[in-house]
Amino acid sequence: MAILCDPKYVYASVMSDSQRILDSIRRLVRLLRVSDRQAQAELGVSGAQLFVLTELGKTPALSLGDLAARTRTDQSSVSVVVTRLVEAGLITRDRDERDARRLVLQLTRAGRAMLQKATPVAQERLLRVLDQMPDAERQRFAETFEEIVNSVGAEDGPAPMLFEEEPATRRLRAAGETRPKGAATK
Repeated sequence: MAILCDPKYVYASVMSDSQRILDSIRRLVRLLRVSDRQAQAELGVSGAQLFVLTELGKTPALSLGDLAARTRTDQSSVSVVVTRLVEAGLITRDRDERDARRLVLQLTRAGRAMLQKATPVAQERLLRVLDQMPDAERQRFAETFEEIVNSVGAEDGPAPMLFEEEPATRRLRAAGETRPKGAATK
């Protein structure tokens, strides 16, 4: 009779369900953090920025709304990352030639060159796994996970992209403040 000796399975078999869940969350957060640090060290951009570049690289031109849908992120959250990428010269934000009311985002030559050097980001790998789950199982997981996050008191509203700084106004609202610390009052 063969004995399962892989430490990963032995460790998991002695943990309670709660321990397994918390351990899995820790491992996932670590994976995402390591991926973010790797992108910063190798390319000088955050993991979220690399994820946006990756999704933008799959289609020649996307609107902000289309990009938000591709990254499974709120428009306001992805907009912060897009602004940083425009400032870094990695993407452009131009008027659509067919509809001047619409802005389109495109990779610059520097953005395309960066993507060629990049390894897949953790968010992309995670989405691939989630998308492969059966619909009913993914829906059940989403509902359960959302219930847990809401129950522990996480802030409502759109979340920023992973490991990205939030705009100052949002941080102030979350902290119950109306102006930056140290700002003069009238």
